[in-house]
Amino acid sequence: MTTDTADRTTGTNERRREQRGWYFYDFACSVYSTSVLTVFLGPYLTAVAKAAADADGFVHPLGIPVRAGSVFPYAVSVSVVVAVLVMPLAGAAADRTGRKKPMLAVAAYVGAAATTGMFFLEGERYLLGAFLLIVANASLSVSMVLYNAYLPQIAEPEERDAVSSRGWAFGYTSGALVLVLNLVLYSGHDSFGLSESAAVRICLASAGLWWGAFTLVPLRRLRDRRVAPSGEGAVGSGWRQLLATLRDMRRHPLTLSFLLAYLIYNDGVQTVISQASVYGSEELGLDQTTLITAVLLVQVLAVVGALGMGRLARTHGAKRTILASLAVWTLILAAGYFLPAGAPVWFFALAGAIGLVLGGSQALSRSLFSHLVPRGKEAEYFSAYEMSDRGLSWLGPLVFGLAYQLTGSYRDAIISLVVFFVLGSVLLTRVPIKQAVAAAGNPVPERI
Repeated sequence: MTTDTADRTTGTNERRREQRGWYFYDFACSVYSTSVLTVFLGPYLTAVAKAAADADGFVHPLGIPVRAGSVFPYAVSVSVVVAVLVMPLAGAAADRTGRKKPMLAVAAYVGAAATTGMFFLEGERYLLGAFLLIVANASLSVSMVLYNAYLPQIAEPEERDAVSSRGWAFGYTSGALVLVLNLVLYSGHDSFGLSESAAVRICLASAGLWWGAFTLVPLRRLRDRRVAPSGEGAVGSGWRQLLATLRDMRRHPLTLSFLLAYLIYNDGVQTVISQASVYGSEELGLDQTTLITAVLLVQVLAVVGALGMGRLARTHGAKRTILASLAVWTLILAAGYFLPAGAPVWFFALAGAIGLVLGGSQALSRSLFSHLVPRGKEAEYFSAYEMSDRGLSWLGPLVFGLAYQLTGSYRDAIISLVVFFVLGSVLLTRVPIKQAVAAAGNPVPERI
């Protein structure tokens, strides 16, 4: 074996080792997205808020009348605003210092601690629940900026669709595994000597413990790429770097065009994920066991969908595959609007359809964007991406909450989200992806 061949083999082995470690952050944090945000916290926080509500069904945080059913989506929106303020600074600081890993650790463990603290959410403590949700959700968003920014560094261009899809598959696998345990605990809470409320609080807190424990794997496997120190203060230079990043992104209008399309359609995706359990419990009258089973079905099929859509992308290109998934999302919302109450079989069918497109649409969007990022600006640009992914996904929950606030109907709220998928599809269609990759200074894959 020649020296060059040996070096390439060593480099490939190191890259594979980092990739395997990278997958495990999805494995760690996806349990929060699944068990907390998608399944338990929405209905439970809504119930806590209703317990604190007046005779008209309103709570009054800071003296503002808020319908109890709108507390959860409003808290999600506030968490996004907080994330918007922090994520660009984290991205700029990571690129400037090259120290993504310590920053990832801080964000992950703040989020894990807030999630674990949800064990104390009971009685009428809806403000505590909203606060912990805001902290955990914002922390997750910041950590995902840093996590996603590793993708261009640990995967070659032709690998990224597959590596990104495997990451999502790892996440959905962990989500499914923990949901099975949650289902056993929740369904059999009487036999464990627990009240229903105590079982839910244990499920919420266990997600935080899982998040913290498995974050140790990527922290051991991933490595920082050192850069020359700038000598600037972290906060001041972070804001200056943010402005510089925004100016720099104007030099890449096609990358911005993709981000705009992604911002729109992903806002719809994130809102459907976060509000599905509330819709199922409040509008369709389904019990918590049915909701857990439905989300478990989503998790299992999302693994298949993420890997399957990754293969479709190799044949048809990532852009076409994403567009096809957005058409399916539109049909899902239309079907959800007409879904009969008290019919779990139809709800399961809808959950299955969501699972097949959920992982793939997110994984391919992430890998597609990685081709549009100029070298050396990964964390900065992924902070903008994460603002689209989680950070600017405030409009969907706000629209959902306002629609319910004004009409009292969750059906009207859910159908209002169709516009995000239709408009996002139109905008994505207009982006010339190969031209955008070349304009970012990156090699253009044969099929994208």
